Amino acid sequence: MKSNTFIVILILFIFFVISFLSNILGPIIPDISNSFDLSLGWAGFLPFAFFVSYAFASIPSGVMVEKYREKRVLLWAFMLAFAGALLFAVVPTFSVALISLFIIGLGMAMLQVVINPLLRVAGGEENFAFNSVMGQLFFGGASFLSPKLYSYLVLNVHTNPNPNFVVSTLNDLVPAALKWVSVYWIFAVIALLMVAIIWFVRFPEVVLKDDERIDTGKAFKELLANKYVWLFFLGIFCYVGTEQGLANWISKFLQIYHNVDPTTLGADVISYFWGLLTIGCFLGLILLKFFDSRRVLILFTVGAIVSLLSGLFGPLDVAIYAFPAAGFFASVMWSIVVSLALNSVPYHHGTFSGILCTGIAGGAVVPLIIGGLGELFELRYAMLFLLLTLGYILSIGIWAKPLVNNATLNSWKDLLK
Repeated sequence: MKSNTFIVILILFIFFVISFLSNILGPIIPDISNSFDLSLGWAGFLPFAFFVSYAFASIPSGVMVEKYREKRVLLWAFMLAFAGALLFAVVPTFSVALISLFIIGLGMAMLQVVINPLLRVAGGEENFAFNSVMGQLFFGGASFLSPKLYSYLVLNVHTNPNPNFVVSTLNDLVPAALKWVSVYWIFAVIALLMVAIIWFVRFPEVVLKDDERIDTGKAFKELLANKYVWLFFLGIFCYVGTEQGLANWISKFLQIYHNVDPTTLGADVISYFWGLLTIGCFLGLILLKFFDSRRVLILFTVGAIVSLLSGLFGPLDVAIYAFPAAGFFASVMWSIVVSLALNSVPYHHGTFSGILCTGIAGGAVVPLIIGGLGELFELRYAMLFLLLTLGYILSIGIWAKPLVNNATLNSWKDLLK
């Protein structure tokens, strides 16, 4: 099929926007906690409200795409993101924050379901692997940049004596005591802009492959009877829980134990966490050409465990490097666990993928557990809960028995072919 370059670029930008809106919570949680005088336990409900939406929306979104097609679902998703961001910006209270984050999360879950089949058709199947990697690059780039935007806004809104047009406008919209709210005004504008763009774009017709369809009937029941479906679902749950457990609590940890300003160095550490996670994806692709994916998973998980412990118990000079290093080692976990899962179950891959995507709700539960444990003990020891999730991911590299192993280069002759 002929590639539609404009649609591919638009989809890559959607990857960027998803990450931009999704991964801002980590750097912003300390400010929200201070503004609303939240305990660690209550702060844990912020990522919970966002990521629990994936448990509700992932499978229904797949059904909606087949019934209403991609353009409508994309429009609805960005309308939800706009409504959620605007609600939070206009009424910045804790209760409204939970509602708005859930609404934004619903929109992001819908987008995740739409964009991969659309990218396959728009870019051509022969380019799908390359375009998927590009999508991850855009996703990671947004994760790296969103903390930078947060820092810029907080340091300039109601502070800069010579504001530009954007900062000047935000000065009129944002309370001086809640400068972080400016981020959600920016998000609302971005989401509304995406609605306008998508409204006028003509999308190609997407015929879903069998491995992209979601069947909530017989296939769903057959999969739920397979123990490996549950085991790999838990693997995705643990991975996203680990990723968000780190990203959402790093800045607060550095503030509590090392007196780090969350708007500057704290935001930078999270930015580098996401940046190294993106870079690690590319190294992981190379390693998977030479080694069995299970060995790579074990190696990187051990590295993540060492980095986590170094960040939690080392001095500041160690922590600011160890936490981003944990992001680097987490980089291959999602792709390897998903590939091992799909290669371990020989049927109903579309429905299975939908079930795996509901495991993204781990990003809701694990940060909430850490916040609760932080109330009972303290945040440093609460974050040791991540050893359980990382331990489970490590175990996948031991017990997984895929029907098809990843292809590797067995010699330099293979490399030169």
